[in-house]
Amino acid sequence: MAKDEDIAQLSGQTVATRHSIVSLVAALVGLTATAVVLGVLLGRHLAEAVRVAKRDDEQALGSQAIGKYGADLELRELPPIIANLADPPDARIRLQAAIIFVGNGVGKSDVLAAQIGEDILGFIRTLSLGQVGGASGLQHLREDLNERATIRSDGRVRELVIQALVVQ
Repeated sequence: MAKDEDIAQLSGQTVATRHSIVSLVAALVGLTATAVVLGVLLGRHLAEAVRVAKRDDEQALGSQAIGKYGADLELRELPPIIANLADPPDARIRLQAAIIFVGNGVGKSDVLAAQIGEDILGFIRTLSLGQVGGASGLQHLREDLNERATIRSDGRVRELVIQALVVQ
C-alpha cells in the first residue's frame, strides 16, 4: 500500500481525487444523455401538436368559407370604373371591383353586373375627395358600395370586393 500512496503523491493526485473526477465525468455524461433524450421527445411532441393545430385550422377555414358564402357562388369582375369626383373637379378616381353572387342559376349576371357598374359610376361622381380619404373613408365607401349592389340585385349579391382604388 505504501507504494500506491507514494505513486499517488508523486503524481500529485490522491485516490479520492481521481474517484471524484471519474464520478463528475460520469454524471455529466448521464445528464447529457438525459437532455438529448428529453429534447428528442419534446421535439416530436411539439411537431405533432403543430401538425394537429394546422389541420384543425385548415378545417375551420374551409367550413367558414362554405358557411359565409355557401358552395354555390359566382365571382364576376366589373370593368374598371373611372370617373371624376364632385370635389375637387379635377380629381379622378379609378375603381376595380368584383361581385360575389350567391345562388345557383343567378341568370343574367352579366346584365346585373353592368347595372351595378353603372350605379357605382353614378355614385362615385357624387363623392368628394374628403369622403374617400383615409382608412375610414375607404371603409365607408366599401359599405356604401356593398349596400348599393345588394339593393340593385335584390339580395343576389353577397359582397362587392374592392380590388384596387386609385385617386389622382
